[in-house]
Amino acid sequence: MVVETSLLKATIDADLKNALLSGERFRADVLRGLKAAILNEEVAQGKRDEGLANEEVEKIVAREVKKRAESVELYIKANRQELADNEKAEAAVLSAYLPEQLSEADIQEVVDEIVASLEVRGPQAMGQVIGAVKSKLGNSADGAVIARLVKQALSEA
Repeated sequence: MVVETSLLKATIDADLKNALLSGERFRADVLRGLKAAILNEEVAQGKRDEGLANEEVEKIVAREVKKRAESVELYIKANRQELADNEKAEAAVLSAYLPEQLSEADIQEVVDEIVASLEVRGPQAMGQVIGAVKSKLGNSADGAVIARLVKQALSEA
């Protein structure tokens, strides 16, 4: 049986090994957590043997970064700056495995293009437009930014 690993997962594995060998305990712990999240998703999807595709691994990384960002907000509200700083540091380690994030102007361009091509109007089309934008941009754009820009574009149209 041949086990196929995504390039991104292989990079994460190699970086974990390097972090362990160089004594970077914090980085190693963050990458171990990421590997566990990837393994959980492989098991949940029944793809333990063949592994996940790069896009699926990117989605997991993006989800983990989003969790850290939400935790930062909660810790700041609770006046726990040291915990917020830790979550920010973890998010920084994880963000290195995501594609470069597009600027809001670039996302707006794609949103406008898709709204025009689909010829849709009103808030009832929001899900359709968001889905089309996400499929075009993948993990290079934050979902919350996409949703806000689509809502704005559809309310103006």
